[in-house]
Amino acid sequence: MSVSQFKNFRDCEAKTMAKLSGEYKEPSSNAMLVGSYVHAAFESDEDFAAFIEENNGAIFKARGGKYSDFETADNMIEALKNDSFALFAMDGDKEIIYTAHLWGMDWKIKVDSINHSRKTFSDLKTTQDLHKRYWSEKYDGWVSFIEAWDYVLQMAVYRRVLQENLGETYTPYIVAVTKETPPNKAVIHFDESRFDFEYEYLEMKMERVFQVKKGDVKPVRCNKCDYCRATKKLKDTIEVGELIYE
Repeated sequence: MSVSQFKNFRDCEAKTMAKLSGEYKEPSSNAMLVGSYVHAAFESDEDFAAFIEENNGAIFKARGGKYSDFETADNMIEALKNDSFALFAMDGDKEIIYTAHLWGMDWKIKVDSINHSRKTFSDLKTTQDLHKRYWSEKYDGWVSFIEAWDYVLQMAVYRRVLQENLGETYTPYIVAVTKETPPNKAVIHFDESRFDFEYEYLEMKMERVFQVKKGDVKPVRCNKCDYCRATKKLKDTIEVGELIYE
């Protein structure tokens, strides 16, 4: 289990099981590629060069120059590299994998940057706008992109896995940079009470995830994602109200 797989199960059990079985392969998005490009720039020069070589056709135009999304990504990278506090927050060992048995399953995490002398770790995130609001059913209110994309849950899991491995509590930070021109940026910390909510949420959801992944119960379709749309078979009509309350 990983944080991304847990989020996939919560969003659509049927799609996640189809991906795990190899029945369905999710197409890669340009936004994901741009995010990986920015991440690679802060791993090592060798990793960044290898990433560019591997994705050359998606990054560079046939007639020369980079596509606009990657020109924007270069500005994001430059904005962080020119900020000493952002670099300080990202200082540490890169892309370190840890595992632990939690909530009835084995978990694997990959930490962007971990600093053992300061007992901190950080994760680099790209986003549209630092201050954009999103409606969240999980939190029953308006939230930031941090909560909307479950980055609090991610940091909570990472924190717990690190506790299991290192015997100490490490403090998480998110280094965020926006796709605006010029980019905005921030180093974001968490009130510890936020993690208690996420641990309770995981306790509540993991039994169902475990049963679905083992094959003990049939996965539920969300009927909204790309997989469900592609495999949908109509059987009956729906009433108007179901369009927004289904």
